[in-house]
Amino acid sequence: MTKAPNGHKIANDYRAVTEFVKKQHQTGKKIVLTQGSFDMLHIGHARYCREAKKYGDILIVGVDSDQKIRTRKGKGRPVVPQDERLEMLAHLEYVDLVVLKQLKMPKWELIKIVKPDVLIATKQTYNKKQINALQEICGQVIVLNPMATTSTSARIRLVQIEAAQKIQKTLTHKLINTIEEALSELKGDKK
Repeated sequence: MTKAPNGHKIANDYRAVTEFVKKQHQTGKKIVLTQGSFDMLHIGHARYCREAKKYGDILIVGVDSDQKIRTRKGKGRPVVPQDERLEMLAHLEYVDLVVLKQLKMPKWELIKIVKPDVLIATKQTYNKKQINALQEICGQVIVLNPMATTSTSARIRLVQIEAAQKIQKTLTHKLINTIEEALSELKGDKK
């Protein structure tokens, strides 16, 4: 395990997670697990982790790898590389362990390894059938509402739209001037 500057831990692999979980169970701690991309960490992510921690003593956060996010969300994502996302989450006071989830890992592998007392998810993460199946692995599955008004994807779209509008406005003005100058030259007008 790697110690983040705040003393929290980042698991380098699933063996480290297994050891960590075993130690927590031996001391009678209630383990909570949540997972996600956590791209462009924002207040909603911090609130989500704070709320998740309320369901137990130890909060483990599974973080999707860059490759896993690109496969699901497209080639422009993630905005923030996985090592930085891991470290940023490790700085949150509510988070006790952060672990990277690779693309090629079997479905629900981290959940099966941790066997959390409580699995925290969002409405978009699992359907009812999946939640029922997960309850066979976990003690309980809690679905939380979004904790911010704008998601990371929505924030990225807003930035892209604003940039496109600025470019369009600038290019439209310059293009019109260039066309007017070219037409003037064709007509033989002199400026």
